[in-house]
Amino acid sequence: MMRMLVATTNAGKLRDFAAALTLPAAGKAVELIPLPGLKEIEAPAEDEDTFGGNARVKALYYSRFALGELVLADDSGLEVDALLGAPGVRSARYAEDSCFVGEAGMNVDQRNNACLVEALHAVTEERRTGRYRCVLVAARDGVVIAEGDGTVEGTIALSPRGEGGFGYDPYFVPEGESGTMAELDQVTRMRLSHRGRALKDLVKNL
Repeated sequence: MMRMLVATTNAGKLRDFAAALTLPAAGKAVELIPLPGLKEIEAPAEDEDTFGGNARVKALYYSRFALGELVLADDSGLEVDALLGAPGVRSARYAEDSCFVGEAGMNVDQRNNACLVEALHAVTEERRTGRYRCVLVAARDGVVIAEGDGTVEGTIALSPRGEGGFGYDPYFVPEGESGTMAELDQVTRMRLSHRGRALKDLVKNL
């Protein structure tokens, strides 16, 4: 059994990673558990301009708090072709960067999605292509051990559909599907998951 400590407190990501372990992963058994005490550790700056850069910074940093363990960190988000790759590495802070305030009571995901729709309102459907991307990095004692990369192509809808998932899921329609990521059942969503694909790639590389 291969054990890795996951450096994230994001409940949605932890669910995605846990579900991904039910899929074939290069024939290796993997146990993922949250990094102990993560909430008490000051987070490093995520100021790299690529998903891989940010994931490496986090994996190297957090691996120093669990010596001898494999520590897994990710950076992921949505890349929209018509927006030259935005939101990209700033996916979680897209509305903040765009100075979009939104309506009272909106949460972070709702503000980010409202900002995305605003940016794409004049873009035709065939040009609203993009992808979810995730880069995972495993490090031990301040040394990168392996990396994994996963993507899922799709298009961006201008109105939300579905109650599942989180983030941009109600607006993202995976290639070959008629529903948004938030409308898909759990099994289909995990089969398409960029995080699941990145995890499988990383385990294979390990």
